[in-house]
Amino acid sequence: MYDNKFLPKLSENLLEILKDNEFYDITIEVGNDPYVKIFRAHMVILNYRSLYLRRILSTYVNKKKDDGILVHIKLPDILPETFHMILRYIYGGRLSLEEYDTSDIIKILIAADELNLQELITHLQSFLIENKKNWMEQNFNLIFKTSFGNDSFLKLQNFCMELMSNKPEKIFNSVDFVSLSEKSLISLIQHDKIQMNVIQVWENVIKWGIAQNPGLPSDSSSYSKDDFDALKNTLHQFIPFIKFFNLKNKEFLSKVYPYKKIIPKGLRENLIQYFIDRPNNEPGSKIMINEINSKSIDSRIITFQHAELISKWIDRLEITNDIKNLYEFKLILRGSRDGFSVKKFHEICDYQSHTILVIKMKESDEILGGYNPIIWKSDYSYGSTKDSFIFSFDDKENVGKHILSRVNNEIYAITNNSNYGPIFGNYELCFCGSSVLLQNLVCYEKFIKKIGLFFVEEYEILQIKKV
Repeated sequence: MYDNKFLPKLSENLLEILKDNEFYDITIEVGNDPYVKIFRAHMVILNYRSLYLRRILSTYVNKKKDDGILVHIKLPDILPETFHMILRYIYGGRLSLEEYDTSDIIKILIAADELNLQELITHLQSFLIENKKNWMEQNFNLIFKTSFGNDSFLKLQNFCMELMSNKPEKIFNSVDFVSLSEKSLISLIQHDKIQMNVIQVWENVIKWGIAQNPGLPSDSSSYSKDDFDALKNTLHQFIPFIKFFNLKNKEFLSKVYPYKKIIPKGLRENLIQYFIDRPNNEPGSKIMINEINSKSIDSRIITFQHAELISKWIDRLEITNDIKNLYEFKLILRGSRDGFSVKKFHEICDYQSHTILVIKMKESDEILGGYNPIIWKSDYSYGSTKDSFIFSFDDKENVGKHILSRVNNEIYAITNNSNYGPIFGNYELCFCGSSVLLQNLVCYEKFIKKIGLFFVEEYEILQIKKV
């Protein structure tokens, strides 16, 4: 049986070694001009406490200097005061978090990740969730960007997702709400629980959009055409996620109609007709909503008939079966509108799940595509799922002439690579921007088209939801 009563004294002695000015054998330059500080340390302790520093120091193991020159390394991305806190943890296992501001703890967490201090990463996340919950709710944007900027912060990611699902009003009321990135806000408003209060979503999307255009008047009645165009360009990615048909007549008239010019013309006309024809204040029935949505699917490539067939494939139904789940297809990216660059795909679609890629081939009526039920990422990893598939249609007018190919090696169903757009399998279907590459089968059942590199006329990413 071990007695831990000696550990405090050991920790104290090790911290005294940190202050030693005689036996150190490494200097560490931390920070960037003009905030730079030189720390003295001991290679043997750093080697065993940080995997990151071990990799750096390994290059010096067989280069012992006989001329008295010390090992010197640089850590420009860490603040000196943050590194001082971490050194006390590395040497003495001490870190009194109650002494620090929450923003400082976030900096320590980011630095701990850079130095690969897994024990500290886990502890800091738990401490924040247990003790700084209110602060994190008020500063949601910072927490969201920090947690999803690195796969190591899974506890904080779960905190963000739970808050988004269960207490969206906390985020809408946070001090940095209008600083949310476009991708973060889209992730927030697409949650079903949030969409239960559509008018709240709409009002906050408008508030966010106005904040991104500081010159806009607060009263929409005084907007010029240029003002509406600016707001429309800012919010065009959000419109597909707003369930306008669930609004009451008065809500639509007082809150949405004043901003009608930022809504695409086809949808705007459908909405106006819908709210004129509907009895006063009666919520729209699901059947009516489904009918309207099905007639106005926002795609230049596929029709409702394609969407109906893809819905059956998702639910693994036979073509002759009735649809059990009617899915709502929402456009989140269109090449001709948002650009064909790989960077734009990852900006909009990373961390989005249940997405469908559709591609219109150049100088052809062929359509290629694929379904990915899991999220896209940019971390050069593989995505595992048994439910993805790729497909092709010979032409837009005949949905019967198609090829469906399901994944047969689920471990490599999806490839995440920041240098390319959506990739299915081991590059069996790889979107390259203005072209699409089809290669030998590795992870899917059958060829959907002959192997080769083909030019793209248009492409879209649609996200599905059960209605």
